[in-house]
Amino acid sequence: MTTAAPNRFAPGTFTPDPRPSTRAAMLTAQTRMELVLLLRNGEQLLLTMFIPITLLVGLTLLPFGNLGQDRVDKLVPAVMMVAVMSTAFTGQAIAVGFDRRYGALKRLGATALPRWGIIAGKSAAVLIVVVLQAILLGAIGVALGWRPGPGGLLLGAVVIALGTAVFAAMGLLLGGTLKAEIVLALANILWFVMLGVASIVFASDDLPSAVNVIARLIPSGALAVALDQALRSGIDWFGVIVLAAWGSACGVLATRFFRFH
Repeated sequence: MTTAAPNRFAPGTFTPDPRPSTRAAMLTAQTRMELVLLLRNGEQLLLTMFIPITLLVGLTLLPFGNLGQDRVDKLVPAVMMVAVMSTAFTGQAIAVGFDRRYGALKRLGATALPRWGIIAGKSAAVLIVVVLQAILLGAIGVALGWRPGPGGLLLGAVVIALGTAVFAAMGLLLGGTLKAEIVLALANILWFVMLGVASIVFASDDLPSAVNVIARLIPSGALAVALDQALRSGIDWFGVIVLAAWGSACGVLATRFFRFH
């Protein structure tokens, strides 16, 4: 007669306990994956790092335009606006569009990760890249003679975060609803148009009132003026309201109409 071996594990040790991860864990994992994909993409790095740095250094050191003696003070917020728009809107829209085309988002949509988690993870990764951009461009600006105050830096960070959320929502709406080829063309066209609008606002001090208001109703124009005022320790409430309205509308539409295929 043999005796049964004693049970070395407490009852219930191997009982299945299938539960979804917490929202924080899902968002952290998705953000980490999106961030790695962003930083591995050479085209993205060209768009998000090298072009803004070249613009800032070149326009500061070369005598282009009539920007006065404090040209670096005007150029830093302008180039930061370009960096935010390039990373959060153009790069985001194109990446999402081609992820849908190649079926990557379709497979991701079949997981337990909810739609809001995908959108929030992509937006959070973009925000981290924008923070890195802002730090790098700010350091280069300081080396070129830019001297912002502590209050200006704090307000500037808030406006950059708001602008990033707005352009990320626009990029997700564009990339998540249209075909990849259309997204590629339209995102680049809109980038040039919005860059032109922001350039008009920055380069001209004597714009007619109607033109100035229309330009500031465009997200790039609103961000350009709001960021310039913030870095000078001021608040452009009109620009903040315009950005908040664009961000809310695009965020709701992106969440509603975002497609995985």
